[in-house]
Amino acid sequence: MREWLKNKRIELNKTQEAVAAAVGITQQHYSLIETGERTPSVECAKAIAAILDFDWTKFFEIEQEAS
Repeated sequence: MREWLKNKRIELNKTQEAVAAAVGITQQHYSLIETGERTPSVECAKAIAAILDFDWTKFFEIEQEAS
């Protein structure tokens, strides 16, 4: 679970649907990214990070630490 991602989204008062629409993916796909079941592509990671205002590389740093 990417709790940090969920918390950031909630902190900015955005829904999964709003973030997904802005990125150009489905809400279901975004939900899988947020729960950690899917890793976003670099392009998708950059888009999500731009919307939620964090460094896009965080997606990949967290996964390396977990392994």
